[in-house]
Amino acid sequence: MDLSPPITPNSTWFITGGTPGGFGQAYADAALETGDRVVLTARRPEQLREWARPHGDRVLLLPLDVTDAAQIRDAVAAASHAFGGIDVLVNNAGRGWYGSIEGMAEDAVRHTFELNFFALLAVTRAVLPGMRERRRGWILNMSSVAGLRSVPGFGYYSAAKHAVEAVTAALREEVAPLGIRVLAIEPGAFRTNAYAGFADEPLTESIPAYHGMLDGVRSAMIDQDGTQPGDPLRGARAVIAAMAEDPPPHRLVLGSDAYDAVTSTLRDAMTDIARSEAASRAADFPPSM
Repeated sequence: MDLSPPITPNSTWFITGGTPGGFGQAYADAALETGDRVVLTARRPEQLREWARPHGDRVLLLPLDVTDAAQIRDAVAAASHAFGGIDVLVNNAGRGWYGSIEGMAEDAVRHTFELNFFALLAVTRAVLPGMRERRRGWILNMSSVAGLRSVPGFGYYSAAKHAVEAVTAALREEVAPLGIRVLAIEPGAFRTNAYAGFADEPLTESIPAYHGMLDGVRSAMIDQDGTQPGDPLRGARAVIAAMAEDPPPHRLVLGSDAYDAVTSTLRDAMTDIARSEAASRAADFPPSM
């Protein structure tokens, strides 16, 4: 195994989902605090120009729709040309749509996976060749508490984040011998602009049986906007601190609400699994005599 450091001073970060006021911008701020360089990508990078101006040539803004394969190739090439390679990839782009498992529109289901899962894979696969060649790097995959604890009304978003968790775990083992490290990050409720959009997303499902549940889900998201306990910049700094640990964690749950929810969910899962231990073991062939 190559034990060379997976990260170096003055590293280059490539961050997707650079919406103003979001986690992507918080990661950029935290990386710049440490003296690193940042490639911040967004669908509308012009919204970030005022933020980027004080940082001069340490910041490169690039347009990127992570569901567009050609734009991914162009952005990775431009980042590598500008800074000589990508040392830290932050797969942050994504968002959730609410809806029931039975009633959510088919196109919304597929778009949920396209943005939150398949786009993450596409960006990762575009960046990995350069990391393999240099035999170092970090891949930070933004999952969610929903990746460990499914949320009613956000079932398909939860499913996409569960898929991110599984891919992250496998990738971590595959690239460790190449000097590349992988971290899953599971934030809870953070004070970003993500919740504000639900006020403009009316309930459109056609199955009345789920309307009460979905109205409650939508209202809860709107009511939390601006009062979420998590601070995105503190969260990004916590990730950087975790990267410096030896050994670093495999996953990092961010936020007190997230920690409480995840630990409770895992304890309940262990209790439920243990109750069926006898039935689980009874499924084996009898021991040979």
